Amino acid sequence: MVPARPHPALPRLTLVLGGARSGKSRHAEALVTALPAPWTYVATAQAFDDEMKDRIAQHKARRTEGWQTLETTHDLAGLVRARANSSAPMLIDCLTLWLSNVMLADMNVAARSAELIDALRNARGPIVAVSNEVGLGIVPDNALARAFRDAQGRLNQNVAAVADRVILMAAGLPLTLK
Repeated sequence: MVPARPHPALPRLTLVLGGARSGKSRHAEALVTALPAPWTYVATAQAFDDEMKDRIAQHKARRTEGWQTLETTHDLAGLVRARANSSAPMLIDCLTLWLSNVMLADMNVAARSAELIDALRNARGPIVAVSNEVGLGIVPDNALARAFRDAQGRLNQNVAAVADRVILMAAGLPLTLK
């Protein structure tokens, strides 16, 4: 799969949304690497099982020289604030895993999300944030899954509201929404 050609310059904040295996991470990486290195990759995944360890390894293998990787499972807002004045392009992959980490840790989702929105709004950029669009499928059959779907939808809406550009990925193809 060949990612779409990125725009010559990145706005301050770009949100790349899509479903599983839609090409969102590859597209986001292409947007960031269209700018000169160094690039910052903010990883939010936790490797709880072998399948997730394999996914993380695949993402790492795609990153060439020029990437600095930072990991955070809960304090994404703090990491963004700490780098708010940096002009180095930052890729956050992904908001969905960050949100699931926050929910599984029984943290205040609304407060953590508000902190993140504030940090993103005040960051210099350029930042590309990746997130899953989880609201297009069937209604989940349990309360936790429904709560996650609803929280993810609210987070995506709030990030999109402060983003300069929003891209929806489907079948490896980008559709610019904003």
